[in-house]
Amino acid sequence: MPRGSSPKRERQYEHIKEGAEKSGTPTGRAKEMASRTVNKERAGSGEAKTASSTSMRDPKSASQRGGQRSHSGAQGPTKDQLYAEAKKRGVEGRSSMNKGQLARALGR
Repeated sequence: MPRGSSPKRERQYEHIKEGAEKSGTPTGRAKEMASRTVNKERAGSGEAKTASSTSMRDPKSASQRGGQRSHSGAQGPTKDQLYAEAKKRGVEGRSSMNKGQLARALGR
């Protein structure tokens, strides 16, 4: 943990590290995961002196973003998201369609 971290972030770091170790993650990797997670939280909440432009622009997690920004150049919903929507709408032949075909079938 960086010097000057709040007691809350110290507790968060320990909690994440211990949880990872309990699930069988090696100690070094558990420490790295905990540090990265806590640092991202600190950057997103403005506690860190420096923060990446990405974390400041949109501090939401990947699951909250719904796949957006998960790959460089990727635009719009994932194939799985399109497939789920096609299933909801009852699109015939959806299981053999690729992403582009699913998007066209849904009128996107």
